[in-house]
Amino acid sequence: MSGVLQARGDTLRVELCTDEREFAALGPAWGRLYRRCAAATPFQSHAWLHSWWTSYGRPGRLRLVLVRDSGAPGERGELRAAAPLMRVGRSLPRLVPLGGAISDFGDVLLDDEHAGPAAASLADALWTAACTALIDFREVRPGSAVERVYEHWRGPRLRLRDSLCLELPAVPMEELMARLPGVKARRARAQLRKLTAMGVTRRTAPPGEVGAALRRLLALHRLQWQNRRVTPEHLRERFATHLVRAVGPLVRSGDAVVTEFLLDGEVVAVDLTLLAPRLAGCYLYGVHPLLRERKADIAVMLLDACAQGTVTGGCGALSLLRGDEPYKHRWRPEPVVNQRLLLARRRTGPLLSVVACSVAARNHGRELVHRYKEQGGARS
Repeated sequence: MSGVLQARGDTLRVELCTDEREFAALGPAWGRLYRRCAAATPFQSHAWLHSWWTSYGRPGRLRLVLVRDSGAPGERGELRAAAPLMRVGRSLPRLVPLGGAISDFGDVLLDDEHAGPAAASLADALWTAACTALIDFREVRPGSAVERVYEHWRGPRLRLRDSLCLELPAVPMEELMARLPGVKARRARAQLRKLTAMGVTRRTAPPGEVGAALRRLLALHRLQWQNRRVTPEHLRERFATHLVRAVGPLVRSGDAVVTEFLLDGEVVAVDLTLLAPRLAGCYLYGVHPLLRERKADIAVMLLDACAQGTVTGGCGALSLLRGDEPYKHRWRPEPVVNQRLLLARRRTGPLLSVVACSVAARNHGRELVHRYKEQGGARS
């Protein structure tokens, strides 16, 4: 069901959609808005979000806040802004972005040509939709559209640090290697030559073969992490179903590329890179242990493919996405810290302190564990 939250002047109309079937039908209009929002990433695309909701959503929790042109009588009007949210929590009720932990960036969509009034209208609509809930935007990349909504918010608000991402410039592989010290650059070039000498080739999976390629990616991902710590969700069928359902349309629309690496005619690695105007993201890969046994440099192989995709797609940056793993620092990336934006009404303002204290306590706990390990406490 949809309901009119309020109207802003004579030009914009705001709605709250809670109906799953209507969410599905929003695809074309959502897609047009997505193309008009330069800050958008594939994690805000209709293909990704609706697929995620199908796999992970819970009935009764959907909250899509939509801003439309008023339109002619009897017409819905074009979408100018959208906030894909859901309601969670009982003791601490919140409105949070769809996409969950498997999405690296949370955001809203704003039509760039109408960003000012659309952001103001969306802020007003979120104020109404929030009621007794806290609005909690996790993993907001600097420059995201929701930052404009944050500026328009008239109630209590709070900005916290969230995950660290590492980013490289979207340049050809040769320029990425030129960022390395001389010896390391020569080793990287030698590794590329070794991959060629081994007979490793790569191909881009066409749209009709994306589903099978992603299933191979997940099988290889499971194999490479066997007997090691791995993100449990990546091994679950609901994640596989979501990935296949979402990435197929993204590949067809040019918002993702799936690359397969072959050795002696067999697929030995698969990489999924997501593409957006401002950045490409190295989302997930799977590699057969055979390549490591043959001393192939997996990082060089994958980055070479990702770099080609970013240059071809005209992206502004190559993001290694969330995580501060040591292997990423080899390429001298720039740190980019995601933000957590909290929006409250006056009656829910005290909840901001609750969240801030909880975050501080968790960070302090991580720091204590880190110090304990550094001091050799794990040996005792």
